Amino acid sequence: MPAADPIDLFRETLARARAAETRDATAMTLATADAAGRPAARMVLLKDVDARGFVFYTNYRSSKARELERLPQACLVFMWSDLERQVRITGTVEKVGAADSDAYFVTRPAGSRLSAWASEQSEAVASREVLEKAMAAAKARYGDSPPRPPHWGGYRVTPREIEFWQGRADRLHDRLLYRKAGDNWKIERLAP
Repeated sequence: MPAADPIDLFRETLARARAAETRDATAMTLATADAAGRPAARMVLLKDVDARGFVFYTNYRSSKARELERLPQACLVFMWSDLERQVRITGTVEKVGAADSDAYFVTRPAGSRLSAWASEQSEAVASREVLEKAMAAAKARYGDSPPRPPHWGGYRVTPREIEFWQGRADRLHDRLLYRKAGDNWKIERLAP
């Protein structure tokens, strides 16, 4: 019998990936689309998951943020090859509150916090030297305690579908699709 709550099942699956010492167990593909409907995908890191959804952080001026501003829909994919497991999540996207972004920002290493000020993420840059100068300027201005930039923070993907895939012999894989139906989840088994 499948678990009734896909968030609980996801947490169990993530815990197994971590216990197996899977490299970058929180790495996920984030897929978005631009105004013309052209898809884009990149890797980001999951920083929180709860009943409200899946949270990651980024620069609000990045290409992914601009795409999410225009079309607040996304797909996340986790793949743990060693465990022959995959989870795919689709849903709506919204920014997390400033307090949550602030709380996470202070947990980041100083270099990561400084680079949030130094990098104009997704913009063309003339050279590596330009980036290094911007980093040095940020360090000179803030030391090792920079505040969170107003253009940096989190997003939450609120799931409407969560699919769990488990590899099996002879490619007769297990696929369970959880679809949000009001306050509940409808569960379907899909053919591989």
